[in-house]
Amino acid sequence: QLQLVESGGGLVQPGGSLRLSCAASGFILDYYAIGWFRQVPGKEREGVSCISRRGDSTNYADSVKSRFTISRDNAKSTVYLQMNSLKPEDSGIYYCAAQRTIQRMCVTTSQPYHYWGQGTQVTVSS
Repeated sequence: QLQLVESGGGLVQPGGSLRLSCAASGFILDYYAIGWFRQVPGKEREGVSCISRRGDSTNYADSVKSRFTISRDNAKSTVYLQMNSLKPEDSGIYYCAAQRTIQRMCVTTSQPYHYWGQGTQVTVSS
């Protein structure tokens, strides 16, 4: 059974850091681009970052560029999102999602992604 499980969320002060993990099971991660998305109540889900199946292409939302870094370890079937210099507006539920693709690129729109995790809560507050 294909499954994505996020972890690493929590409460952090502004300016702090968190590293989110997305662990995949039940499928070969090498065939999938992975995206990170976040959502807060009352707002649309926002694409935060993505990484291509081989890790040679990444994209970031303008709001997180230079602060967040996405990476992947296909041998461990895990994708990471390192979040630095966190701001209160980064708060939300963070989801990872998988898109099976042959493309050597990725997108931060949610429509192409077929499989989603349950999410992990990130709260940035003093």
